[in-house]
Amino acid sequence: MQNLDYRVIQQAIDWLEQGHTIWLCTVLSTFGSSPREPGAMMVAKADGAHFGSLSGGCVEEDFLHRLVSGEYTLPTVVLRYGGPSQDSGNPWVKLPCGGVLEVLVEKRSPGTYFIDQLRTLLQGLSNGEALEREVSLAHGHTSLHPAHDHGSRVIWEQGSETIKIVVAPVARLILAGYSTVADACARFALSLGYEVVICDPREDITSTLNLPEGVEFIPQLPSVYLGKDGACTPSTAVVATTHDPRIDDLAMMAAVKTPAGYIGVMGSMSTSKARAERLKRSGGLTEAEIQRIHMPVGLDIGSKTPAEIALSIMADVVRARRQHFGAIS
Repeated sequence: MQNLDYRVIQQAIDWLEQGHTIWLCTVLSTFGSSPREPGAMMVAKADGAHFGSLSGGCVEEDFLHRLVSGEYTLPTVVLRYGGPSQDSGNPWVKLPCGGVLEVLVEKRSPGTYFIDQLRTLLQGLSNGEALEREVSLAHGHTSLHPAHDHGSRVIWEQGSETIKIVVAPVARLILAGYSTVADACARFALSLGYEVVICDPREDITSTLNLPEGVEFIPQLPSVYLGKDGACTPSTAVVATTHDPRIDDLAMMAAVKTPAGYIGVMGSMSTSKARAERLKRSGGLTEAEIQRIHMPVGLDIGSKTPAEIALSIMADVVRARRQHFGAIS
């Protein structure tokens, strides 16, 4: 399973390669309550077919109606929804949530140059690299650059002819071993748009698993999987929740050798202290490597049940990801 940005870009490539003109839409800014955040994308073609979303549905309905009617012939246009229009060419749709959002609409015809840019974005997403799209409102020209931490997915000042849009990497969660907490983490992570992988070689535990659709199960020791090239990127979180040192400790030893952005293992304070000593003594980990591991994993919210523990874990994973990538989602 890929995140929504990835799938929107892939759909744009597919339509362009089939010879269709596409309209790539990106949320630029939101004011007040809004169902999507800056950077959210949707792609559409002239017959109204579309993938992705910009709002809860009202913006899409207005945009697609206008698109099918023949509007949006310029290479780029910025639309404002939910507030009084500042020019007659902009729509005026009152959002049910009371919010306001601005949308960049890019009309793109089939061509190798733009398709190559989109493919570069996909590669960056897969490799855990954030890239910055620079779009000229005056001419519609676009270029790609390494992303800098601006603290926002969209950099645009009113009146500026240049918009910078950061396309962030795919968020991935690798669960080292299956448990009821891991199962709950997987379900939370899927709803947050994460790719989810569970690694566990224990047939007695995993033979009757009923995992949610979208979870990739690998019947392998997590430490072996984590050691593979490309398994982890800076946007990967590795979490162990089995209480089995043979699974958890080996996974931590392997995870700290990767560029994973978040590494955590479940346990009490005393268990975590004992594990840290064990990882230093038997695993040969340095103090710097130990410090990379969140022990105990998760935010302290007084959680008791598997679902509550999973909530605390995924909240901390999201916190760390937001902190690392600024406000990028």
